[in-house]
Amino acid sequence: MEKVDDLKAAVAVIILDKDNHVLLQKRADVGLWGIPSGHIEIGETVSEAAIREVKEETNLDIRIKKLIGVYSDPHSQVFTYPNGKTVHFITTCFLAEITGGELCCNSSESLEIKFFEQQNLPKDLLRMHPRWLEDALADREAAFVR
Repeated sequence: MEKVDDLKAAVAVIILDKDNHVLLQKRADVGLWGIPSGHIEIGETVSEAAIREVKEETNLDIRIKKLIGVYSDPHSQVFTYPNGKTVHFITTCFLAEITGGELCCNSSESLEIKFFEQQNLPKDLLRMHPRWLEDALADREAAFVR
């Protein structure tokens, strides 16, 4: 395993529209597309962090529907940023539905926000995110632990 500089607790939120298109953001930090996600702040629960991150990045209000899984495998959860810092993420991933707000890119963290057909996702997708989406679409009752 590569040298890891930090360990971070994170959340990711899969949001599908009425046509089952998936919401993705083009991230300003790495220039890649991904599921809305971010770090958990001190004093926050994972669900509070998920709701906050989605609001910050998309301007949408959400309700968490279910836990998709918890992801910690270093083979998929270690990411090296362009500045050279390598972080091992432990990510709690949720499925959520939109309850309000209006979709807009209102964060310095996002270059673009939009819905994609599941069979037509962008090629420049963060490497760990396809697994999260696949697990969300598996329609399994129990959460994944990977």
